[in-house]
Amino acid sequence: MQICVIGGGIVGLATVLQLRRRQPGANLILLEKEPGFGRHQSTHNSGVLHAGLYYKPGSVKARMAVNGIRLLTEYCRTNGIAHEICGKLVIAVDAPEVARLRSLHERGRQNGLSGLEWLEGGAIREIEPNVAGLAALRVPEEGIVDYAAVIQAMVSEARSLGVALHSGAGVERLVADGKGWRIVTRAGEFAADFIVNCAGLHSDRVSALAGEVRATRIVPFRGEYYNLRPERAHLVRNLVYPVPDPTFPFLGVHFTRMIHGGVEAGPNAILATAREGYRKTDVNLGDLWDAATFPGLWRFMGRNRSMCLEEVLRSLSKRRFCASLRRLVPALEEDDLVPGGSGVRAQAMTRQGELVQDFELIERPNALHVLNAPSPAATASLAIGDEIAQRIKA
Repeated sequence: MQICVIGGGIVGLATVLQLRRRQPGANLILLEKEPGFGRHQSTHNSGVLHAGLYYKPGSVKARMAVNGIRLLTEYCRTNGIAHEICGKLVIAVDAPEVARLRSLHERGRQNGLSGLEWLEGGAIREIEPNVAGLAALRVPEEGIVDYAAVIQAMVSEARSLGVALHSGAGVERLVADGKGWRIVTRAGEFAADFIVNCAGLHSDRVSALAGEVRATRIVPFRGEYYNLRPERAHLVRNLVYPVPDPTFPFLGVHFTRMIHGGVEAGPNAILATAREGYRKTDVNLGDLWDAATFPGLWRFMGRNRSMCLEEVLRSLSKRRFCASLRRLVPALEEDDLVPGGSGVRAQAMTRQGELVQDFELIERPNALHVLNAPSPAATASLAIGDEIAQRIKA
């Protein structure tokens, strides 16, 4: 059997590794449109190992995050990849947030997280002296990792296991050929009995090439970060997060200690004018048209007008960005922040304007499409890959 994985990010790479483990006799091909692997969501992220606290119990996300962090941590140990299980504090700063944090605590228990600890007063300051809050939930299994090193290790292992890796091979056409596929790319043509679509920011477009109706659309949201100046990095020791706001579809700005030093603050969430638009000036007319003509986006913006406006204003104003962060760390000053990097989240959205919250995998007789795999997909990559490999084998 010849299996072709489209997309050479961390989920695509993890998938070929798990396919090789479960189907040692299969011929495996991986196609990536960029000159190298893991160039987008896989390495344009906060570098966090997510333990599965936030996700709805019983959801695919919850199951794969809990299993995925353990698989990926073991992979890092085996391959000597820099990582640290440093723990995280989720901070409640007012009474309504305390109530939501208690619900989050119960959700974490249901998802199988170990060692969750409720903290108040001085117990919070012992862990994070500069954080202000009425209560906090300590998540000891959360961590940080060098995702670029994970990518390098996966590429090296895949090659050693005989997987044919092709970069610069963006898929242009998928042609049904009997029971299989003829795959036309910029690097030539390939044949496969089965295709796995792990194209991330372009997963909906690849599914359309395979004849699927785009019931959901990838809408790109850019997340922008600041870094704390080195002399002020002591303000945050590890990971400090807010309690999620149920009226806000994203997690909210937070603090992340990075594996090779420094502290990152963010991200916000604004509509990107290109699916790979890491700067405000990046515009892709095709991507912009794709989003602007999608009724789901307009419905989403109509329901979330104040949130969308606030995110744009926070993107344009360092003062507003700092004010959001200061809810967690009151000692933070505007001058403590210097511009950092950014990432683009591939978020699937329905025509009704609802964000698809869970991972979404669509199975066909000769194809499997990963149509929604935003955070925590990097953490869960080996679990997602194993799920895909089991489904194909079945």
